Amino acid sequence: QVQLVESGGGVEQPGGSLKLSCAVSGIRNKYAVGWYRQTPGKQRELVATISDFGRTNYADFVKGRFTISRDSAKNTVFLQMNNLKLEDTGVYYCNTQQGRNDYWGQGTQVTVSS
Repeated sequence: QVQLVESGGGVEQPGGSLKLSCAVSGIRNKYAVGWYRQTPGKQRELVATISDFGRTNYADFVKGRFTISRDSAKNTVFLQMNNLKLEDTGVYYCNTQQGRNDYWGQGTQVTVSS
């Protein structure tokens, strides 16, 4: 079955960096992946996406700070987060869609605190 497993979250100071990983298994076809986040008091929101051929898209609030990339050989998608801000605190999830099915990982906590 399809599985997505996030890792790499943690506690960082404002201005710091973290790199999240999303390991994908159980998919044979090419696939796009999105990173989402759930921040306190807000609904889950899209952070960045990467298509099966590498085209990327970012939410305005992370442009210039976050970079999404993929290692197709390892079926892993990354989210490099630089210049972290307090408001980046939240649970980060990766997602992929296969036909009508929507798959999510369990999430990884990112806490930005001084």
